[in-house]
Amino acid sequence: MRVLPRDNEEVNECWISDKERFSYEALNSPARLARPMIRVDGVLREVAWNVALDYVSHALRDVVTRSGGESVAALASPQATLEELHLLQKLTRGLGSGSIDFRPRRRDFSADGKLAGIPWLGLRLSDIKDLDAALVVGSFLRKDHPLFAQRLRQLSKKWGKVSLLSVAGDDQLLRLHAQRTVSPAELPLALAAVVKAAALLRGEPIPAGLENVESCGVSQAIASSLLEGEKRAVFLGNVAEQSPHATLLHSLANELARLTGASWGFIGDGANGVGGHLANALPTALNAYEMFAQPRKAYFLLGVEPELDCHNPQQAVAALQAAELVVMLTPFADGLAREYADVLLPIAPFSETSGSYVNCEGRVQSFNGVVRPFGDARPAWKVLRVLGNLLSLEGFDQNSSEQVRDELIAAGTGFISGLDNRLAALPLVLSGSSTGLQRVADVPIHFADLLARRAPALQQTRDAAAPTARMNGQTLSALGLTDGVLVRVRQGAGEAVLAARVDETTPPGCVRVATAHVSTAALGDMFGAINVERA
Repeated sequence: MRVLPRDNEEVNECWISDKERFSYEALNSPARLARPMIRVDGVLREVAWNVALDYVSHALRDVVTRSGGESVAALASPQATLEELHLLQKLTRGLGSGSIDFRPRRRDFSADGKLAGIPWLGLRLSDIKDLDAALVVGSFLRKDHPLFAQRLRQLSKKWGKVSLLSVAGDDQLLRLHAQRTVSPAELPLALAAVVKAAALLRGEPIPAGLENVESCGVSQAIASSLLEGEKRAVFLGNVAEQSPHATLLHSLANELARLTGASWGFIGDGANGVGGHLANALPTALNAYEMFAQPRKAYFLLGVEPELDCHNPQQAVAALQAAELVVMLTPFADGLAREYADVLLPIAPFSETSGSYVNCEGRVQSFNGVVRPFGDARPAWKVLRVLGNLLSLEGFDQNSSEQVRDELIAAGTGFISGLDNRLAALPLVLSGSSTGLQRVADVPIHFADLLARRAPALQQTRDAAAPTARMNGQTLSALGLTDGVLVRVRQGAGEAVLAARVDETTPPGCVRVATAHVSTAALGDMFGAINVERA
């Protein structure tokens, strides 16, 4: 079978990435979950749907009765549909909890409650071709967003000046006007240098807090490109969103856009990043990081594998293993979930259900299932609706996914309203460079989500190779290590034994160790202190 893209000049043109082309293989994976399972006497056993749903509803009620609503937390994948996210947040809040989130890889949530609207790309995808200059901040661009990178590649072949500030010097296969590679801790300083250079070139006052920032030739070249021509844009990538300094980077991008007149926004971490905001799957209590840092009694997980999808998998797994109740809605029955989940409910992936996504430009994209659900799998929105009914909650009387969608947006809506990247004014407080080794964590493209991880063709590629501890020659030598030697990598109470590899694209003082892989699931934060020693 050959998978072809649907041609759409305004979205993907005629392109499809290998990840999307072959991830369908996971739909027929032997790991598919065919029937509900409940843990009985320490063993997961298959049960009928009515038994499983009764068990979950009674167990959730018991937890709330004994420990209160806030003892429950819910986490969803950013790949979940608009309808699923909407019903999940209603269910969570109906139980009395505000601990609901769909951003598992985020670390800094201090912008929550300070946004003027729904964060988005800042312009239409089809407008990228008309830009005179673009700056991407914090992204493994070609692997994080291959089709977005393709648009920038075409731009750079013409007149466009494309620049990149990030934490690795990977070859993006496009002509860059300027590039600067820094450690994760220095990324805000690198962007601040561009902001200061832009202010000086404009003859405007230097923004408060940036007076002592040093602008180098690269930052001046980037600032100059963003002041030339008529159409410019600044894009924050996945690294910027996942950074412990995400809000500072957001504020700096906002200031740079003000100074240069550029559009700006987020490329987006996940297929439904904009949709998650529209569905209000956002916390009023604990966020995606805090709900594991401050363990809850019960967890409700939708399409997410915390040991592979969270910013700190070590912390997430510890909290799940200690919880009284863990309910997972998932298409698959393998992995670490078999150790910590008390209930596995089989849900239909995109090919077997209907739903909607809102892409990074705010475009509503609805779809229908094309094959029958596997085994006894059910659409997740239906499972959530039935649970809402069993829990006697209001607002769970929909008969179709379209009825769920229509609670959020009117039928026929092409683009959602309320898109706005502005942030309430916050002080620009920059910290100095970190001491000690820092981790740089990429999310390998073929481990990025639960379908890609289980697609045999993708797992045979170079992008599916097991993680290594990648350092430049200077860092490797300073640690007394050589290329290929086994090293023990430690973060917190967790460790991983990996092969050390020379990689001159990694900044000095940094160790690049991929996340989203079983071999590194015991480690901590994606960006932070890390220890490396010979194994």
